Amino acid sequence: MPHRVAAIAYDGLCTFEFGIAVEIFGLPRPELDIPWYDFRVCGVDDGPASATGGVSLNITHGIETLAWADTIIVPGWRHGADETVPTGLREAVSTAHGRGARLVSICSGVFVLAAAGILDGKRATTHWRHAARLKALYPRISVEPDSLYVDEGQVLTSAGSAAGLDLCIHIVRRDHGPDIANSVARRLVLPTHRDGGQAQYVPRPVAPDGHAIRPLLDWLRAHLSDAHTVSELAARARQSERTFVRHFKAATGLPPHAWLIRERVGRARELLESSDLNIERIAEACGFGSAETLRHHFRREIGTPPTRYRAAFGA
Repeated sequence: MPHRVAAIAYDGLCTFEFGIAVEIFGLPRPELDIPWYDFRVCGVDDGPASATGGVSLNITHGIETLAWADTIIVPGWRHGADETVPTGLREAVSTAHGRGARLVSICSGVFVLAAAGILDGKRATTHWRHAARLKALYPRISVEPDSLYVDEGQVLTSAGSAAGLDLCIHIVRRDHGPDIANSVARRLVLPTHRDGGQAQYVPRPVAPDGHAIRPLLDWLRAHLSDAHTVSELAARARQSERTFVRHFKAATGLPPHAWLIRERVGRARELLESSDLNIERIAEACGFGSAETLRHHFRREIGTPPTRYRAAFGA
């Protein structure tokens, strides 16, 4: 029989997180020529539910359908930790866990699992904005704020938004193997696999078009393998060192040295994914000088060693 998946829907539904569950588990995939998931949406509240963006859902299955499911997905939770989880939902989730169902949360959906008591003594993650609150409210949970997702076997949690895609692809990989998971990822135009231990990425400012520092950034990206000093870069920008550093940080959000490291790590990621160069050659090409320096900065920025990253994403 197909594996049965239920996604919880509620008034105030997180549209993107819910869409992830539908996209991965609810879409027919005849090209795979295997029994795909049997997918249903289960409403927490009576009547239609609204979703972010002015969307309304007419849900035909109620919370009792959770008893039918092999896997239950909680795609976010309204207002995060500030919204009390209804008793009926807590009990249904706890009962499902007790009978062996797999429980999955995306982003703030972790607060539903936490309220049901099924994360006590386990590792879990959520969006970096919610991590401190989760730890404060539920001290028995080992919160991992820097992880994309955490797989504890029967219970799986992911960080915010797009990290839910990584977790769901990971679940498909567990259920059907890497070839099927890779096929689904390709249809979504996603990397085939991102390890859950990778760091969550926080947006950082970049220089807008027309900014005076922009040509220098483009030049630096083309010369990452070279050694650079602040004085030389300031001279190229025709500014004093103090003015240059101030303008550089205002444009990029980082001092020159930190920005260079970030760019070099990014280039190293590209080479690890697309080339067969060894670590020493990649270190030289990216301006790190030695494999040891590359490993140090790569692990600090990405959260995983270069060799492990290549094993997961290398062509």
